[in-house]
Amino acid sequence: MTDADPALQRIISIELDEGSIVWRNADVEQERRVAIFDLIEENKFVPQRGHADGYAGPYRLKLRVEDGRLIFEIAREDHSPLEAIILGLGRFRRPIRDYFAICDSYYQAIKTSTAQQIETVDMARRGLHNEAAEMLMDRLDGKIAVDFDTARRLFTLICVLHIKG
Repeated sequence: MTDADPALQRIISIELDEGSIVWRNADVEQERRVAIFDLIEENKFVPQRGHADGYAGPYRLKLRVEDGRLIFEIAREDHSPLEAIILGLGRFRRPIRDYFAICDSYYQAIKTSTAQQIETVDMARRGLHNEAAEMLMDRLDGKIAVDFDTARRLFTLICVLHIKG
């Protein structure tokens, strides 16, 4: 797919399966909105499986969790289904749990800590987020090509799908 127009190899719409989301608070809802906005503004998303008609984007994406698996439902611009990519979530459990823990610390630090303490927690939060994005890129290798920023935003949305009240 290297000859496809890079301007088309992108997500133009992203939806989270609301049935997968158990609960979220205002901070999480803000993270979700920002991640979706930033993702739509700029992303690289290139499914690696060729399609008989040569379709190469743009894409509509729906993320959902089912039976311990993360499902990327990919559709064409006209909403017709293209393919589904399924990833086991086992390897993501710890990064998601750790990310939730550090985010909780960050939100608490914002309320009660010094600027230096907030910065320290935020650096740890960004580090975990970066590691998880790299892991996601590795898990998508051969299935969907994404750049680092796209992987970071997708990881944020994967976390939103895992929030329990």
